Amino acid sequence: MKYNYIGNTGLRVSELCFGTMTFGGQDAGVWSQIGDLQQTEVNAMIEEVLASGINFIDTANVYSFGQSEQLLGQALKDLKISRDKVVIATKVLGVMSDDINDKGLSRYHIFNSVEDSLKRLQMDYIDILYVHGVDSKTALEEIVRSLNDVVNTGKVRYVAICNWPAWMVAKAQMIAHYNGWHKFIGLQYYYSAVTRDIEHEIVPMAKDNHLAIFPWSPLAGGFLSGKYSREETSSGSRRDTYDFPPINKEKAYDLVDVLREIANSHQATVAQVALAWVRQQSGITSTIIGAKRIEQLKDNIASLKVVLSAEELQKINEVSPLAKQYPAWMVERQSVYRNQE
Repeated sequence: MKYNYIGNTGLRVSELCFGTMTFGGQDAGVWSQIGDLQQTEVNAMIEEVLASGINFIDTANVYSFGQSEQLLGQALKDLKISRDKVVIATKVLGVMSDDINDKGLSRYHIFNSVEDSLKRLQMDYIDILYVHGVDSKTALEEIVRSLNDVVNTGKVRYVAICNWPAWMVAKAQMIAHYNGWHKFIGLQYYYSAVTRDIEHEIVPMAKDNHLAIFPWSPLAGGFLSGKYSREETSSGSRRDTYDFPPINKEKAYDLVDVLREIANSHQATVAQVALAWVRQQSGITSTIIGAKRIEQLKDNIASLKVVLSAEELQKINEVSPLAKQYPAWMVERQSVYRNQE
């Protein structure tokens, strides 16, 4: 297992991060379609994760409305895992109850959510707290100040971001910088070989701000697992009933054909090649994998053995091109005179 630095923090995490969205799910609406692993299965999963060398585990308060955090915390207790051997990340934003203030990124909810997460996790601190998305009703400066203050309590060590537009991340970093507050250290964003949107603005912004990138859904909600093709449009997996995250399926089918060709040459699976592509992209620190079964987890971890050549990466890029958006193509056009100097 390779361990990468998170930005310029000095903290190192495994190049794969284990996501626990499949934990829980009982009586939790849509979460039951994503996964419903219970304690015995969770313990076995976490044991395999740690044995592989993964030291980075991701959860969220909203995953099965707290069940994921609870099961993860208990698994670490059951397995007698020392707290300082794992980097634990969780999130705040989502609706957790009918209470009108039990959601969003208000100071009230951030502080309450941290306390609730710590109780469920049975921990004294959270290593990384993500804001899980945008809260349009709370001022950005108020959010950044509240996150700074929650870090100062010692109950959170670092803060990070999911799903914000690039301009908002950059503005938040400047607010923190000029006030001497704790800055965000990383970004968790949807990224796969068939969904490369973050390459437009997020990736360049992350590099400029020394922010780590942690891709979620690198298999595009299972579509790049090898189970789907033009001939096989249903696989009995959760995408059949919960078709998320969105993808261009025609483009995805073409991509899967290329991934399968490359996989055969490596004696690997389609999923392993798709994960290897993400892992080898510029700016990626740790790729988040998830699983419902131990066999699936082992297959994903084995993707680390797949190293794609420049030619293979180019084959994938050609079938999943990212169309340049304005002003990117204009910047490139007008930069020619400088690039030739």
